[in-house]
Amino acid sequence: MLRFVLISCVCSAATGVVGWNVRFSEYFGRVDAEPWQREHPAPPTPQVRPGPHVVEVVQTRRIVPGEGLPPEAEVYTANNNLDVVRHTDGRVYLAWRTAPSHFAGSQTVINVVSSADEVSWRFESRFALGTDLREPRFLPMGDRLLLYVSRLGSNPFDFEPAGMSVSERDAGGRWGALQATGPTGFIGWRARWVAGRALMIGYVGGGSIYSLTREPLSLRVLTTHDGLTWQPAFGTRAEVLRGGGSEADFHIDADGRLTALVRNEAGDEGGFGSKLCAAEPEAPAQWRCRDDQRKFDSPLLFSHDGQVYAVARRNRTLDGLYDVARGPWWWRLARNQLDYITTAKRCALWRLDPAHQTIDFVLDLPSRGDTCFASVLPGRTPSEVVLYDYSSPLDGPDLPWAAGQRRPTYIYRHVLAFSPGRDAPVREVDTAP
Repeated sequence: MLRFVLISCVCSAATGVVGWNVRFSEYFGRVDAEPWQREHPAPPTPQVRPGPHVVEVVQTRRIVPGEGLPPEAEVYTANNNLDVVRHTDGRVYLAWRTAPSHFAGSQTVINVVSSADEVSWRFESRFALGTDLREPRFLPMGDRLLLYVSRLGSNPFDFEPAGMSVSERDAGGRWGALQATGPTGFIGWRARWVAGRALMIGYVGGGSIYSLTREPLSLRVLTTHDGLTWQPAFGTRAEVLRGGGSEADFHIDADGRLTALVRNEAGDEGGFGSKLCAAEPEAPAQWRCRDDQRKFDSPLLFSHDGQVYAVARRNRTLDGLYDVARGPWWWRLARNQLDYITTAKRCALWRLDPAHQTIDFVLDLPSRGDTCFASVLPGRTPSEVVLYDYSSPLDGPDLPWAAGQRRPTYIYRHVLAFSPGRDAPVREVDTAP
């Protein structure tokens, strides 16, 4: 991303755009919190449409760093990619990326810990390859537990996806070394069981997202019988979308209807932002998509009481739009990126309505700065949902995303309570300081 911002800054300087020198400094984190907050007052919280549930955050607790972590788990400045799962042994497993920086480097570590109560954690393993590692994803297969990570380069100025690796926890509790798996250059985004099949969604071509080459990305859905070898999930072709889509998640209901939310950061003929997609049971690989000018980074989809919800990053501006520029494609690419990284963010809950093709804001999780990348667990009762995510310190200042990326980030656990309330207003939660 950094090389891309440099290009955009050069372009802005060449065209004499006023004020972009300020945005350049914001990208590099040279922001004084109090003056920035005074100069960037919080816009109103998005309007909330009545929905089938009243939702509120009833508990938030920091996990990383935290007193319950074992000393073997290294914790660096940036803690920003994660996954959680409850395994057949009854324990909750947490994997997260920790590194000196949000950006690629050679000191990145993936920690794995487990817990019976999500308070005290037992060390499981750590993985380091001397390059960047991201997108940890668990996949239980009976009593087996597999962890997938995506391998990248070590250059903080570039995005260099090399492919995916997997480690398996054996019956004795030992984790094996990482082994390459999946297509070359594939970034695995979400893995889950659907109707008795293990499915994974991810993308190929990510190296072009932050360049001006405009090479299309390939979004794919794969399946596996052994956790090690992968085949197309729907028919003979793995690709379900081609264009600017990358980070994505999907939900398939009991009738086989698919709903997907796709980040469209690289842009295509539909513009920039995101796509809300759907597919029928008889043709799960034929996605029909509607473009949205908002960008839902790191989407997570889950269902509750028959309703599909998403957790994704929210652009904390008046309209929340990502696609704000006009002009040639390369200019829109540069301007959208630079505008986005220099505004504040939240990790938010959204309600998806595939029938009306809408994505409605529900509430903000306690979050600020650099935030989101959520994972979900069932709560203690049917009315509760547990979400893990990462964020800049909740008691810290509200900052533009770029400044947050240059400062410490932590992992939090939230408990959400869902109350029945057909068409009742959903409670608004503003996490402004």
